Amino acid sequence: MWICLKDSFLSIVAKDCAPDELLVRARRPGDIERLWPDAAVREGGGTDYRFRAAIPRAKVAAAIADALTGIDYGNFKNEVDDPALHDAYLDVWHALARLQPYGRR
Repeated sequence: MWICLKDSFLSIVAKDCAPDELLVRARRPGDIERLWPDAAVREGGGTDYRFRAAIPRAKVAAAIADALTGIDYGNFKNEVDDPALHDAYLDVWHALARLQPYGRR
């Protein structure tokens, strides 16, 4: 699952961790720690996500639920302050817009 937050991009999978954990992955330093400050983040590993941490499923669910209930904006892209993250999200927005049948409505 990809999670696009206004200050972090995360990929969360059930891989290389205990059954009661999820592997939270990030491409940028600090993205994981923004939601889980005490996470034991590993760097490297020769994979496409440079940063990763095994985090208990309940903690992952609670942090994502907090992010959802804290939404207070009407336009997500306008809330992303980091220019590089904003531009990456805009690229994803354009790619996914092409999936929508018949263009914008």
